[in-house]
Amino acid sequence: MASMESAGWVNENYYTSIATAGSPHELKIRRIACQNVLLQQLNMIPIGEWLSRVNAMHDLIAKAAVQICEAQMREAGYGPPPCAYSFIVFGSAGRQEATLWSDQDNGLIVDGEPDGAKNRYFEVFGTLLSDVLEEAGYEKCEGKVMCSEPMWRKTLQEWKEQLEGWRSQLEWEPVRYLIIASDMRHVAGNAELSAQWLKAYHEGFIDNEKLSTAVLRNTVRHKATLNLLGQVLTERFGDYAGGFDIKYGMYIPLVNSVRHLSLSHGIQESATLNRLTELEQLGQYDYLVDIRTAFLTALRMRSNTPYITQNGLLLSSDYISEQDLKNKQLMSELRGSLLLVRRIHRALQRQLRAAERRQS
Repeated sequence: MASMESAGWVNENYYTSIATAGSPHELKIRRIACQNVLLQQLNMIPIGEWLSRVNAMHDLIAKAAVQICEAQMREAGYGPPPCAYSFIVFGSAGRQEATLWSDQDNGLIVDGEPDGAKNRYFEVFGTLLSDVLEEAGYEKCEGKVMCSEPMWRKTLQEWKEQLEGWRSQLEWEPVRYLIIASDMRHVAGNAELSAQWLKAYHEGFIDNEKLSTAVLRNTVRHKATLNLLGQVLTERFGDYAGGFDIKYGMYIPLVNSVRHLSLSHGIQESATLNRLTELEQLGQYDYLVDIRTAFLTALRMRSNTPYITQNGLLLSSDYISEQDLKNKQLMSELRGSLLLVRRIHRALQRQLRAAERRQS
């Protein structure tokens, strides 16, 4: 997906101000100003282009947060970073698909061998960086995928050992971590560390059918979205009764299926649209155009879910409201895309059963 510079950004002042923010509070204020401009552009330009602008904003905020943290560490007496490091992101940020209300999914790669002083510095730095991002409007990840957590803050060698451990266990939880890691993207710091990390990650999938099968096993789990008659299943109870969960009902299943195909072919792109482009170039799958159309629909619908504003920042449930579902065109698009999701899901289930028979 495009960077801020190539996205035809409307007003350079907004992202220049983000890059020069000197405190977490300034960062939040400038993010809100930029966010409000982006809201005005929603549905005025293609959704892929709009999300490129949104995610370019997020990257600028993350880079500024890293610089603010380094300055605060020096002021607190910790001095400059003791070695090179890389700030990386996962999840929707890693795929460059974050919404205006996405939370944190990030980590650190630290250069060299671990030692006491280095560990202490980056433990404090990682916690501080997560706090700065929270103050700038990014809620902390409920699953604790953050640079403040030891699991996601390691030296390159420790990362390689952890990745190997996840690959060797083939159980639900370690494979889930491996899937999260597959969306890693470099944002700030030493890019070479991130490149070496990616190389180590993808080498583990080469000629490893058992690992691919384990990833597929995790991939085929998703909530039912259509009944036997092909009608859209809405939430029956709770705060979102009558609504539809666009994130987990449509967006995530499409992300997962494209990710599985990409890992199977050694594709190192993290963005779903870029993964689709590389898969299309292989010429092996005749349904990728339909997946791209459905995925863009999912991105658009997710970005248009109802939101509230709290202290200037946006919060959304990722549910299409019951009222919006009464729109016949929206419901027709949603149902058509979900029928495709169901076909893909059934094909992946067949693929999983065949793989398990071969390996039994």
